[in-house]
Amino acid sequence: MMAQSDGKESWDILKTLSSAEDAEQLKAYVKSIGVSETFRAVLRLNADEREKVLTTLSAEDAADFIEEIPGQHAAEMMQQLSAGDAASILSEMDSQDQADVIGELNSFHASAVLAEMHPDAAANVQKLSSYDSESAGGLMQSEFVAYREDVTVGDVLSALGGSAKQSSALGMYIYVISRSGKLAGVVELRTLVLSSHDAPIAFISEPCLSIAADASLSDLDAFFDSHAFLAVPVVDMHNKLVGVVHRQHVAEAMADHASANYRKSQGIIGGDEIRSQPTLLRSGRRVSWLSLNIVLNIISASVIALYQDTLSAVIALAVFLPIVSDMSGCSGNQAVAVSMRELALGIIKPYELMRVWMKEVSVGCINGVILGTLLAAVAWLWQGNPYLGLVVGVALAANTIVAVSIGGTVPLMLKRMGKDPAVASGPILTTVTDMCGFFLILSLASLLLPQLTTT
Repeated sequence: MMAQSDGKESWDILKTLSSAEDAEQLKAYVKSIGVSETFRAVLRLNADEREKVLTTLSAEDAADFIEEIPGQHAAEMMQQLSAGDAASILSEMDSQDQADVIGELNSFHASAVLAEMHPDAAANVQKLSSYDSESAGGLMQSEFVAYREDVTVGDVLSALGGSAKQSSALGMYIYVISRSGKLAGVVELRTLVLSSHDAPIAFISEPCLSIAADASLSDLDAFFDSHAFLAVPVVDMHNKLVGVVHRQHVAEAMADHASANYRKSQGIIGGDEIRSQPTLLRSGRRVSWLSLNIVLNIISASVIALYQDTLSAVIALAVFLPIVSDMSGCSGNQAVAVSMRELALGIIKPYELMRVWMKEVSVGCINGVILGTLLAAVAWLWQGNPYLGLVVGVALAANTIVAVSIGGTVPLMLKRMGKDPAVASGPILTTVTDMCGFFLILSLASLLLPQLTTT
């Protein structure tokens, strides 16, 4: 491989080959290092260098690369190309990937690219883009093989052998439709090949499960968990076959969804972030979330200001304030994680607040007593004052119950309000648990101040 033979990094070699406009060597090098390394290398290039790499490759080779990388990054790279170059590459991709990329482009560039595509292809992409990106319609491919139920096996085999386009769309299944386009059944490829050529395919077809175009990602994930199919047909409200969703695409979408939720929970909003993106863009995406947290932390800290005299009298309390707030926050984050997971899988619905709250309170009571007792023992042994142990132990136990209650129910409330739980659950949980933790410790300490200050 060239990358190691002369000590150059892969991105340097990409720059060299694309600058020389050597399409064949560039194609060979990209193939030799694989998609993952090519993606890593391309991300190290600036916008002009990325454009040069993509335009030096043939449209088919560029499409093969674009199809294998995350949708947002694919769109960012396509955004840097002219509408004509982007349309040429998109035309070599399958419909689902086309729709993903178009959906990520800004509206002006998307319209320009669609105008450069074949009218039928552009109309199909627009139709797919109209679906929610995390629905069956948004994940389906419009390329599939389907025949009317009165067509014979021999006719199907002849058609497949003479059509490269149909052969490329052929998976393990051939779908059978009625004259009106409604899904009537499915035939496995093996069954088709072994059947009499004179038999209508309706005679060898089997009943076919399907999924609605508006089915959610969690519905699709549950479907493939329950069935060992490689793909499932997608139908509209009239049971007409409109596309096919593949198991692999659902698995990739679930992984992307989990990754996006994690980024949002850590304050990375506005999409994926890599360090080769413009500094101001990265800063802006982060600071909007951080600014909100400044305000929330000031609100939390205001509780401490109300009890300055108590804190001055019992300095040891300052040591336990962050412990109580942090431990409670950890308990709350566990509850958030479970609620987010159950919402994603459809195990719970946003209106099941009371059920979730009861389940979390039972866990919170047990864990609160255990953690509170441990912290109380540490405080007593350290300071030799049982009342200090009582204050911090009770505060931690009570705040743990508050934290799991908030952590378990806030994602449901946000979902019910149409907000993204991944973005807002963390800041809300942190603010409430900090305020309650500080209040519980300092108010209890104020009540027991004579005992705490007795030496």
